[in-house]
Amino acid sequence: MRIPEKPWWQYRWYLRPFFWNQRRKYGQVLKSALLWGRSPRVFLGVASLYGALERKSSPLEPALRSLLSLHVAQLNACRFCVDMNSALLEARAGSSSRSEALPRWRDSGVFSEREQAALGYAEVMSRGEFPVSEQLTRRLHGCFEDDAIVELTALIAFQLLSSRFNSALEVPSQGFSG
Repeated sequence: MRIPEKPWWQYRWYLRPFFWNQRRKYGQVLKSALLWGRSPRVFLGVASLYGALERKSSPLEPALRSLLSLHVAQLNACRFCVDMNSALLEARAGSSSRSEALPRWRDSGVFSEREQAALGYAEVMSRGEFPVSEQLTRRLHGCFEDDAIVELTALIAFQLLSSRFNSALEVPSQGFSG
């Protein structure tokens, strides 16, 4: 990592429950969280946004969220994010077949029209091709309601933030995807 972790006791006391929860859930504290934790207010904002996007009542199903997060991570060469999101997608989808088919998602025959529309949108957003074409907008509206498109956009934007942060600081993978 380009920035070292701080000693445990130097993190703000109110961040420590987040780290404890990560250790309980993943068996270790996430390296990216330790970097975000160097700026406690930013950490809390990022954690809050992540929690909002991963809530149970999201209009986007968990496997789709993981699929999109993995795709954006791959596009941005984020080793940590690819590792984490591959494991999450495998757990949510029940196998690694979707992760393995992702590099050739357009012609793999594995992904639904809804998933393909979302993956295409993630690519356009990742490349910064704005405004989004009318054709892609129509395709999204054919697969998602307006509120879900807003949530989809927020999820992709969040993963862009996360993967670029982690890539820039060279956060390593932590062995989640085996």
